[in-house]
Amino acid sequence: MSASKSMSISSAQNVALGLILVGFGILFLLGFIYAAIISKLLPPSDNVIISAIQNDWYYCFLVPLTLPILVVAVYFHWLSMKLFKHA
Repeated sequence: MSASKSMSISSAQNVALGLILVGFGILFLLGFIYAAIISKLLPPSDNVIISAIQNDWYYCFLVPLTLPILVVAVYFHWLSMKLFKHA
């Protein structure tokens, strides 16, 4: 009986850890969307940090330039898995 109880606690901890990781992922995604898109559409701010984010263009160019490399990396991953499977 204690083994099943410890398994349910471990499972509950895994669910909690998963929710925390998903929450951090959503938080970082929203922060990126703000930095890359929304901050450019807002009027200039007096806050130093928000003004620095509005004047930075690095992340606006980072994602579009990363997408072709991601496609090539996914293709090479698929190709290497096919070669390994049929070797």
